[in-house]
Amino acid sequence: MVCINMLENIEVLCHSSIKINKEKIIYIDPFKVEKNYNDADLIFITHDHYDHYSEEDIQKVKKDNTKIIIPENVLSKALKTGFKQSSIVTVEPNKRYIVEGIRFETVPSYNINKQFHPKENRWVGYIIELEGNKYYIAGDTDITPENRKIKCDVAFVPVGGTYTMDFKEAADLINEIQPKIAVPIHYGSIVGTKQDAIDFVNLLNKKIKATIL
Repeated sequence: MVCINMLENIEVLCHSSIKINKEKIIYIDPFKVEKNYNDADLIFITHDHYDHYSEEDIQKVKKDNTKIIIPENVLSKALKTGFKQSSIVTVEPNKRYIVEGIRFETVPSYNINKQFHPKENRWVGYIIELEGNKYYIAGDTDITPENRKIKCDVAFVPVGGTYTMDFKEAADLINEIQPKIAVPIHYGSIVGTKQDAIDFVNLLNKKIKATIL
């Protein structure tokens, strides 16, 4: 029952786009949002690739007082999207923050053996604390020394390969860090298939609850 409650009011909308409706309404990397919700209290952006920072989709979820949390090199894009400086929180890796009462920390998110997401760009994943649980949203990353040390209750990890870890690598990471729940993302749209998500689930240690949202 505890595991079920951790995922209550959480949706994977598309690709790596996640909506959380708990203490606040939170979107992570909104992409291919179906309609105008304009209900976001907070928007978390992991990096500025078009499938993670989509101005069109941000406009569908932002409202007048939405705060957006972004890596430092996304600032100019956020200003062009219509956010006031006071509504923008820029973050860097390996830091802790509190925004609108929500505690979170940033984790470096980068490629080890490919060039799509260089470490020097200082892009991030997030560990967001909600209702006493820690939710890790990995961003576009491979297995790294930093994310191998993560302690969380729920982990959202990319499984599609090509630009990120593939399903086998994702399973290796999750079996090492052992969250209570693991959710595959970053498949089924630009790269990766539903089968990648299924294969990821099948490789996990049985004491980890795997859920395809």
